[in-house]
This record gives sequence, structure tokens and C-alpha cells, in this order.
Amino acid sequence: MTPAGAVLDWRADIESAATRARARAPGFLRETPLWKLPASTFGVQARGAEVWLKLEHLQTSGSFKARGMMNRLLANDIPASGVIVASGGNAGIATAAAAQALGVRCEVFLPELSSEAKRARLRALGADVVVGGAAYADALAACLARQRQTGALLTHAYDQPEVVAGAGTLGREIEAEGGLPDAVLVSVGGGGLLGGLAAWFERRARVVALEPALAPTLFRAREAGEPVDVDVGGIAADSLGARRIGHFAWDLAQRHVPEALLLPDEAIRTAQRWLWTELKLAVEPAAALPLAALQRGAFVPRDGEKVCLIVCGANVDPATLA
Repeated sequence: MTPAGAVLDWRADIESAATRARARAPGFLRETPLWKLPASTFGVQARGAEVWLKLEHLQTSGSFKARGMMNRLLANDIPASGVIVASGGNAGIATAAAAQALGVRCEVFLPELSSEAKRARLRALGADVVVGGAAYADALAACLARQRQTGALLTHAYDQPEVVAGAGTLGREIEAEGGLPDAVLVSVGGGGLLGGLAAWFERRARVVALEPALAPTLFRAREAGEPVDVDVGGIAADSLGARRIGHFAWDLAQRHVPEALLLPDEAIRTAQRWLWTELKLAVEPAAALPLAALQRGAFVPRDGEKVCLIVCGANVDPATLA
């Protein structure tokens, strides 16, 4: 675990996370496919542009979260009371999957807006599930109170160094698979994945942060000049439902992420359904933000640019794709 106040060497931490997972949990994390397609496939006309889809929704537990949660568990001693996490769903599923793989107990606190599909998945992984509170912040408060009682290892959904570094292994993998992209488009909730990608790529690639207009944690923080609480809602709130950008993500975004763009729910839903109807990719709304940015014209590829869209999660109720 990184001591409080320590100076972080993020790229070294990301390398360590990758090495640790291979050595201590072989086979748990997957190298997810990198699918390269011309921009015209997506209805985007950009001369010579190439779009890469990083199919991270095929990751263990159905999202990128598995990388950070497993790294958090492997980097710390786990007490007999096990691990505990508050989550909109994906971080909880990833923590439960990692705990199951390591043979330790897991307790997950979910907000009421979490989907039944995610709750069922958690129970199937053997987690003790507690549902309560209107939003993620309410579930987190209950989780922290419980952690003080039990002494379980707390896994934060996005704001711990080990979690950010674990997420950063996704950037490392993209570069190893396909070389350095010109731009990487990524959804933001609390910012763990954004922070990890920014830490790995620094400014060697243009990392673009994308948020639902109804859950703008980074956008509002930049308006205020510091992280602030925001109201969250809309179709992506169950997975991008953090009320405030994480400390580590804020610092890394300020140094390495010049753009934070907002997308309306209608554009996100259109992109999500397009991914299903045209490519047969069943993904949650948060995973559709990068495509929505292309289709909406919020992000316009430069001539000859290689653009990587992070398809971050697949924990979706299939009925919502019709």
C-alpha cells in the first residue's frame, strides 16, 4: 500500500500492478481485444482516421474495474473480516470476483439505483450485498461505517493509488497491443480509469474525458477550480454515479487531460443501441460515451489520427438494449 504523503511514481506503479497480477493471480485478468476499424464504420467522416475499440467490457467481471480491485487486494494484507466496498455496481462486482478468486469474504454496499442485474451478479459471486441510499455517496457512507466496525480492507471504487494504478494497466496494454494511439476517449465517473490512463500516457497521447451532462464531476470541478459535489442522474448514473471527482484523478487530469466534454443522455443511448444493433456489443451506457462523442461531433478526429475508444463495461440489463 502506498503510504500517505508518498510521492507516486505512477508509471512504475502501473508496471508493478501488471507484474503483481501475473505472478499472484495468473489467469484472473484478461488481455482484452483491440479492434481496429475505419472511422467511416461509425458514421464519422475523417480523412484517414482509424478508430480502435478497446473491448474492455470483455474483462473479468465485465468491466475495467477488475484491474484496480485485484491490484488493491494483492497489494495489501486482507484481514479475516475480508474486503468491503461501496459501488454503483461494477466496482462491487470486480471486488467480489477478485475476493472469490483469492478465497476471501466480500461485502458490497449498493445504492438503490443500482440495477437488479448487477445485484444478482454480486450474489452469484458470493458477496454479501447491502442495498440502501439514493445514490453512491449514501452507499459509501454506510460502507465506511460498517468498515469501522469490522476492520475489513476497504476497496474504494476509484480513489486509491492501487486502484488507479491497476486501471492504468489498461493503457499499458493498449500500447503493447497496437502501439501508441493519438487520442484516447474515456468515460468519467469518479475518475479511476481516467486517472490510470492519464498516468500511463501522460501527454504522449491525447486523453479526452467524457461525462454525461447529468453527472459532470470533472467538468464542474474545473469550473470551480477544485473538486466539488454535484448532483448526479441520468441513464449512466448507476456506473458513473460518483458525486465528486477523485483526488488522484483530479491531480492527474489537471496535469495530463486538457479536454473534458459533456454528452446528453439521448446521444449516449443512441450510441449504446448502435453498438448493439450494428456490432452486437452489449454494453452499459457508460461504455457508449466515447462513441457518442464521435457520433455527436463533440470530438472530431484529426487527419490520419488513431483514436482509441474505451468500451469500459458490459454489466447491462439486455432488455434495455431493445
